[in-house]
Amino acid sequence: MTTPLGWCRLLLVACLMWVSQGLVWGQATSVDLSLNAWLLRVHEASRQSVYTGTFVVSAGSNMASARIWHFCDGAQQLERVESLSGTPRSIFRRNDQVVTFFPQSKIAVAEVRESLGLFPSLLKTNASSIGDFYRLRGMGTERIAGFESDVFQLLPVDRLRYGYRVWSERKSGLIVQLQTLDLDGKVLEQAAFSELQLDANINVGKLSKLGDTEGYQVVRPDLQKTTAHDQGWALQKDVDGFKPMVCFQRRGTAGVKGGDAKGYETMQWMFSDGVATVSLFVEAYDRQRHVREGFASMGGATHTLTRRANDWWVTVVGEVPPVTLNAFAQALERKK
Repeated sequence: MTTPLGWCRLLLVACLMWVSQGLVWGQATSVDLSLNAWLLRVHEASRQSVYTGTFVVSAGSNMASARIWHFCDGAQQLERVESLSGTPRSIFRRNDQVVTFFPQSKIAVAEVRESLGLFPSLLKTNASSIGDFYRLRGMGTERIAGFESDVFQLLPVDRLRYGYRVWSERKSGLIVQLQTLDLDGKVLEQAAFSELQLDANINVGKLSKLGDTEGYQVVRPDLQKTTAHDQGWALQKDVDGFKPMVCFQRRGTAGVKGGDAKGYETMQWMFSDGVATVSLFVEAYDRQRHVREGFASMGGATHTLTRRANDWWVTVVGEVPPVTLNAFAQALERKK
């Protein structure tokens, strides 16, 4: 963990900013695009960008920072994110190939991630129903990180999801600052570039070499696509706006002294309303590992709920209000 915010949360908010590169807006108050069109355009525009920057994520008294390099030539995307606080680590991506490097342990975790929502991003799906649950509002202009920026607000229509305030650099459309707002409109967390260079002169050859795993033990997670139905699970009732995206079965180990390890399997069922995501993790109950039920905050907007369901242990995680996590936990049922 970089700080109590956590490395994963740092990446989550940072990548909310990545997806908007290349969009050009006029006056923020004259936006005539639908919310869906705006989200899709900022997502697609990210493929046209070259930039470097330092960004900071803060929530309350907690703070984390990282350096990012992003390159695209139209056919290939390269990205590197390097932590500047906490335990040293970095992520390298070439299109859908993602490697997380842990230099102290010399371990590299290699994964394949699908392009839409490759990292958690402002646009999670291309669902046309996003506009049923959020409203887009222009808020004028402000100067952020030395750039004149248009300000937009994504307003939720109910209390099952958070809102967002977005600052996008006027000429390029890059999101230079983003705030996640709670149900009363107060800031839960903020991410902003403290330094940014657009159209940066990036040495592509040097950047590509940063994905070299020589000298590292490469670990490939045991992850297989499946369906909740095949795993014997379903929702008794849909949670408004959230649609199933993908389901995985992953294998892990619970370490035991002496080098032995007990294997266990976990189902991860992912949902999204097009902006926010929720993951349901289900595994067999283990009294040694599963000791505490209830809600917890991972810092900022991300919360978790854990509960025992007979012979199963359910963990619900998402950047949504606790009431939404509870709705998922209550709706989950065993079918076989």
